[in-house]
Amino acid sequence: MSGRLFFFRIASLLFLPLGLATAKPAKPNVLFISVDDLAASLGCYGDLIAKTPHIDRLAATGVRFDRAYNQLPLCNPTRASVMTGLRPDTIKVYDLDRHFRDEVPDVVTLSQQFMKSGYFAARVGKIYHYNVPASIGTDGFDDPPSWQRTVNPKGRDKDEEDLIFNAEPHRKISAALSWLAAEGTDEEQTDGMITTEAIQLLEEKKDEPFFLAVGFFRPHTPFVAPKKYFGLYPVEEMRIPYAPEDDREDIPTAAFAHNCPVPHYNLEKPILLQALQAYYACVSFIDAQVGRLLDALDENGLAENTIVVFWSDHGYHLGEHNGIWQKRTLFEQSSRSPLIIRVPGAKGNGTPSPRIVEFVDIYPTLTEVAGVGSPEGLEGRSLAPLLENPDAEWEGTAITQILRPADDRLATPVMGRSIRTDRWRYTEWAEGKEGVELYDHWADPMEFDNLAISPSKEDQAIIDQLRPLLEAKASGKIPTTPFNPPRL
Repeated sequence: MSGRLFFFRIASLLFLPLGLATAKPAKPNVLFISVDDLAASLGCYGDLIAKTPHIDRLAATGVRFDRAYNQLPLCNPTRASVMTGLRPDTIKVYDLDRHFRDEVPDVVTLSQQFMKSGYFAARVGKIYHYNVPASIGTDGFDDPPSWQRTVNPKGRDKDEEDLIFNAEPHRKISAALSWLAAEGTDEEQTDGMITTEAIQLLEEKKDEPFFLAVGFFRPHTPFVAPKKYFGLYPVEEMRIPYAPEDDREDIPTAAFAHNCPVPHYNLEKPILLQALQAYYACVSFIDAQVGRLLDALDENGLAENTIVVFWSDHGYHLGEHNGIWQKRTLFEQSSRSPLIIRVPGAKGNGTPSPRIVEFVDIYPTLTEVAGVGSPEGLEGRSLAPLLENPDAEWEGTAITQILRPADDRLATPVMGRSIRTDRWRYTEWAEGKEGVELYDHWADPMEFDNLAISPSKEDQAIIDQLRPLLEAKASGKIPTTPFNPPRL
């Protein structure tokens, strides 16, 4: 018997009611936790500042994917991609205004697939795109066929928007570095209310299979969290990320988001340190809410029959590369996102996986491990082998892309596409016409040295192999030859 088959047979037994080993296996529940704009700023991912004991606890009991990459680092496209299992070029969603059903009207979303197998599916908070904070308390840019029930809490963070400090008054608080150390309790904030509502649903539906999607709004700007979380991060202990003074000189213009072309938004260092404090405060606030959800699983006897998925829609810049903030880049900090999956009985639980995986892999993974089947045409692949053996052989590459609108820097819209392999990141802007980047992550994990500017013979050989691989995978084609970099 193969190791993989053995794992799934054992896992199926763990889903059986005690003493009914010959009965039909019970369907595992799914708790699907999404966080907005969360970088790998977590203790379990090696962040020395973050205080995140509850997410760390989840990682210690599941498989933490250390190199998971989103398909497009912007809220609407990446969430649509996760929920459809399709790449942005297939669903034609590159910005905040287009719905995936405009292009693929009959697509079966992840939660719909579970509903087809008899699951109750509900959403609390943000899973699909919302304009934050304007749309909090509404359905946002939702997909009604995906759910049997939706809950849209609205807390005092909405009522107290006039108290929020905006470091860039010429921008809306949704796009600016803005924050509030709020009075009151967790449960009064929108994300605290989301947790409360989700726990009530867990308790209501604990006797039937459920797919419960819980979407938190923070740490998206404005950074709002109860005051006690700000106290965890004294401003004097905050640090701006290091970068060489000339870091930007070898980076193409298109690599910088159109809403962040100026280093640090021209803000003074004391303001930036306060922004860092506020961001981490929100991270710890969300961590506390995740802890409440995990405790609720334990208290209701659901932990041993519930698959838990924790993910952020994309990464987030906190001043890297001499002053990039927020998202919309193809650098590691924006393209890489937290992903933790805990399947009861999985052999790999408690072991991190170093393999390159993509967010389009989430859909086929969950349908396989839950045994609900997958629709045809999904563009990712199941991570089930890595849940059994996180170090298993895995020919992993990841494609991330972003569309730059035309502006005073770019005459026409520019698409950037990046491929991440075990060692390399290769990026093309407008198929190379607006710039090319190559970074060696073994020697340069912070991507300071763009080797594509003056490539050596060995660097050019890498580019010559990665370029067709990027084109093939971005177009959905399987490359005819594997990536075999030359020995350096």
